[in-house]
Amino acid sequence: MSVFAICGARILSGGRWYDDHALLVDRGHVAAVVPRVALDPALAVEQLGGGTLIPGFFDTQVNGGGGVLFNDAPTVAGIAAIAAAHCRFGTTALLPTLISDDLSVIARAIAAVDDAIAAGVPGIVGIHIEGPFLNPARVGIHDPAHIRPLDAAAIDLLASLRRGKTLVTLAPECAPPGAIAELVRRGVVVAAGHSEASYADMARAASEGLTGVTHLFNAMSQLGSREPGLVGAALDLPLFAGVIADGHHVHAASLRTALRAKGTDRLLLVSDAMPSVGTDLTGFALGGRWIDRVGGALRGADGTLAGSDLDMAAALRSAMAMMDIDLAQASAMASGTPAAFMGLADHFGALWPGQRADMVHLDDVRGVQTTWIAGARL
Repeated sequence: MSVFAICGARILSGGRWYDDHALLVDRGHVAAVVPRVALDPALAVEQLGGGTLIPGFFDTQVNGGGGVLFNDAPTVAGIAAIAAAHCRFGTTALLPTLISDDLSVIARAIAAVDDAIAAGVPGIVGIHIEGPFLNPARVGIHDPAHIRPLDAAAIDLLASLRRGKTLVTLAPECAPPGAIAELVRRGVVVAAGHSEASYADMARAASEGLTGVTHLFNAMSQLGSREPGLVGAALDLPLFAGVIADGHHVHAASLRTALRAKGTDRLLLVSDAMPSVGTDLTGFALGGRWIDRVGGALRGADGTLAGSDLDMAAALRSAMAMMDIDLAQASAMASGTPAAFMGLADHFGALWPGQRADMVHLDDVRGVQTTWIAGARL
């Protein structure tokens, strides 16, 4: 069906709820939201049984899913398996995320994402390269053996994706002067993470074009009275900030504080998902370390958190509970705000005329019933 309507659920469009309306889809894009009674009787209709129709989720940090870790399978098939696992939970746009590795693996991952986009793998809109240009003091679960300086050859590699968007997470204090500006000039979105950055470091990085913070509060210098650190800079400067709302990475009070400081237009939900999502795995190997899946958390033998066991639908529900927000606010943080962070708000993140028809139908307890990408039911 090139043109059809979806009705039978409350529709969230442009931050407003519509009852007794239909969403019109034309060749994979949202055409309009119109009263149900105004529909052409000859038009094909998908009838939903209540619940809500909201924008599909946009996840900027997906290490794995469906039993696949991107680092271990930097291939089109690996990417497709990860995307399919997350689509079941309402994610319609994502960045496969490579954690710190050798430059040769980064090159393979970039090529694979480029090929996946060219092949039309549903949901793939770019790549997130998290490391290895990090501060050794804040590596978290990343392998310190891979940590390396950011040089001209690395910048060339990071900016080499031909299709889609590239997000790079780095430690600003470890980046040479001008390096962030050069990445931004070449179209890369740059975020700070795994960092001991001072407020001054962050202000300098922001002046060069850094626009985001990766998993706010985790693996970074904390807010202090005389040195605000990376957390203080993230809360004070006009930056986007991702948060892992799984109940393990960040306390609810810290999430609420971040929301008050940033608002839903700057704070975004991420899954930071690992291979366990969408499976019954009890653990998995990560760079030679065994990661246990216990009680909704993923931890190494020393207790270090290793990404999350979170999908975006669960992140949405958790954010509503932990931050005391409504569905429209949580939806913005899961869809529109990450799309804006990546410079893709004209195409993704809202059920608005002209945008790609990426949608998720939730039941009354926010469980995913159906997902569409570009108007195609998946």
